[in-house]
Amino acid sequence: MNSTTPSPNVHRSGSHLISADDICLSFPDSTEALRDVSLQIATHEFVALVGPSGCGKSTLLRVLSGLQQPTSGSLTSTTSDIGFVFQDPTLLPWRTTLRNIETLLELRGVNADERKATAQFALESVGLQDSGHKYPRQLSGGMKMRASLARTLVTDPGLLLLDEPFAAVDEFTRESLNDDLLAMFASAKFSAVFVTHSITEAVYLSQRVVIMSPRPGTIAHEIQIPFEYPRKPELRYSAEFAQSCGQIAALMRELQT
Repeated sequence: MNSTTPSPNVHRSGSHLISADDICLSFPDSTEALRDVSLQIATHEFVALVGPSGCGKSTLLRVLSGLQQPTSGSLTSTTSDIGFVFQDPTLLPWRTTLRNIETLLELRGVNADERKATAQFALESVGLQDSGHKYPRQLSGGMKMRASLARTLVTDPGLLLLDEPFAAVDEFTRESLNDDLLAMFASAKFSAVFVTHSITEAVYLSQRVVIMSPRPGTIAHEIQIPFEYPRKPELRYSAEFAQSCGQIAALMRELQT
């Protein structure tokens, strides 16, 4: 599924939508995944999380969602509505696209007419209005990810966590999905934490790029992105955009030397 609710021991706080403070996490084999991680996400903020493979980006995302308990530290939140989009679309193969998007609403007990209408609206918002009758095997990779996004956003989450959702699609489709996601971000007013290995994707999408160090993962740098929303595709080819990408790339190289 693409949605989760924080565990009962997550505290409620009014200062940020969600706040992780001094999070440490070690696995049973003594691998130290996260060390003293503090990260705050404001209401309607888009944050990108980058860093080398194995640095704990996905682990931190699971901590923020409540799926993974930290060894120490605290997590405070003002929302119980958290959506999680994984790299794999995880669509149910025996359900049509429309019925897949209805899944979480069905689990919440929403009546059939309401969930069908809500799912149909979500389909249209991701450009799949003519594909509701199709099964996952009949969809392209990009279409599957659009369906996955719609399935999560149909529950109107306050916080959307995305773990490299566009890594498996081609560059052209990826850019199109980035634009679709930003349009949803503008209209739905959720906050987002987006894990990616692509610096250009991180800069294009976010207001703030958080750079994690090699394991054990810590927050090494936070870079404010100066571009206003809405962002047009032409931004990717500007000198200012290249400068921001270059700054982040240089900081990441320093961490690995």
